[in-house]
Amino acid sequence: MKIGICLPYMKAGLTRDDYLAWFQAVDSGPFHSVCCGERVHGPTMDMRMVLAAAAVATKRVEITPTLYVLPMHSATRVAKEIASLDVLSGGRVKKVSVGYGGREQDYAAVGASYKGRYGRMDCQVEEMRMVWQGREIVSGAGPIGPAPSRPGGPLLLAGAMGPKSIARCAQWADGLYAWSGNGEKEELCNAFAMADAAWETAARAEKPFRMGGFWYSLADNGQQKLHDYIYEYMAIAGPEIATMMAESVHRSSPDTVNEALDNAAAAGCEELFLVPATAELAEVERLGDLLAGR
Repeated sequence: MKIGICLPYMKAGLTRDDYLAWFQAVDSGPFHSVCCGERVHGPTMDMRMVLAAAAVATKRVEITPTLYVLPMHSATRVAKEIASLDVLSGGRVKKVSVGYGGREQDYAAVGASYKGRYGRMDCQVEEMRMVWQGREIVSGAGPIGPAPSRPGGPLLLAGAMGPKSIARCAQWADGLYAWSGNGEKEELCNAFAMADAAWETAARAEKPFRMGGFWYSLADNGQQKLHDYIYEYMAIAGPEIATMMAESVHRSSPDTVNEALDNAAAAGCEELFLVPATAELAEVERLGDLLAGR
């Protein structure tokens, strides 16, 4: 199982030097990949800008968007962004996750329609692959570059959770990005079982790639920081849901993080992203030490 780490894009006040330190620490550590998510509201840094900086500042790790809320955007522009990111990274964009998103406020903020996003994403994926294949989007205008390093573009993973959305994504996705906030084996197993069944029903020749993720903190006073981070992250959904989610996560010690890693491996994860609760370099360094000792 390959291990990646998420960059701290959710924290306010981070500087250029903070990110450069993270890029160096991750690239020199035992990590396979680095990722970043997409949010509009709050103090979040833009996913595309952070990953572009990571692509230039690192040399080794894969660069993985996790994930584009695709129906908020132009599919052609996203395809161009991803191909450009691949060029800037020297061909290290191997996988991209796309999803529907659940924050109507983010859609409203960028002027995108929340209604019809499921059907819209089906069409968008087809359009992105047309761009990557060098096919014309506007008749007579020629192809849209740059060309990605992998013919046809990177693998597209679906960030989907329910059986209906997973079944829908099985028509076009190369795999599933399954999220379990506390790294629970049963949650990941159930998600991958739904994916396997959906891929079989869709008569897909290849098995779905299995990628997972969970929250953690290995900083000092990590459990409190983990609780506060998740509460803040979920606050847009209201205090009741934010409290419930914050109290459900406890991967804040080497033993509990190791347990979650074992859970993911037992569930069949091929790649796993750990999402830190703080921007402290201790999150990278201590996780690196933990992985080196496994």
